[in-house]
Amino acid sequence: MARHLQGSLFDQTDEVRLGPLGGMHRSELGDGAWIDLLPGWLSGADALFERLAAEVPWQAERRRMYEQVVDVPRLLAFYQADEALPHPVLDEARETLSAHYATELGEPFTTAGLCYYRDGHDSVAWHGDRIGRGRRENTMVAILSVGAPRDLLLRPRRGGGSIRHPLGHGDLLVMGGSCQRTWEHAIPKTARAAGPRISIQFRPHGVR
Repeated sequence: MARHLQGSLFDQTDEVRLGPLGGMHRSELGDGAWIDLLPGWLSGADALFERLAAEVPWQAERRRMYEQVVDVPRLLAFYQADEALPHPVLDEARETLSAHYATELGEPFTTAGLCYYRDGHDSVAWHGDRIGRGRRENTMVAILSVGAPRDLLLRPRRGGGSIRHPLGHGDLLVMGGSCQRTWEHAIPKTARAAGPRISIQFRPHGVR
């Protein structure tokens, strides 16, 4: 199932480890929403991609859309709070992020959802993580990306232009404040040559 990954020129190590969070940059989006961005937080990201692509029990799902049932254009895996994550560095990442955002978030990150974008045909439509508490409460979603970069777009729900961030090769993006309620995000399809990418999304309990 694993797809060929063109490795990053800046990530030439097989040692999978996290860097410090000190270089995180916050951008205020408006309406109480913000994002934190830290490129290259994870070293050895390409090695982690290869392991996740090969070993995670990926699921191909189908969903009803309008009058028909269609394939979800990406592969999925989900880990509850009490389930072992597929690599120790992901446990470390979740614990590190929980400690870093303890004051702002007020609770730990617990679950981990994984998405495997195999090529430019795979995507996720505009949405906010508004199932559960994210619909009515401020919360956080932390996204760690491994594999080839893909553009993550954000746009305000009330209307306006979008913001583009290419994420891959160990980049970290955290959406906080009202971001899930007042903004939407997407990974659009692309006709350009696009290598495979896996995103790991850490969320607090009750947020999907």
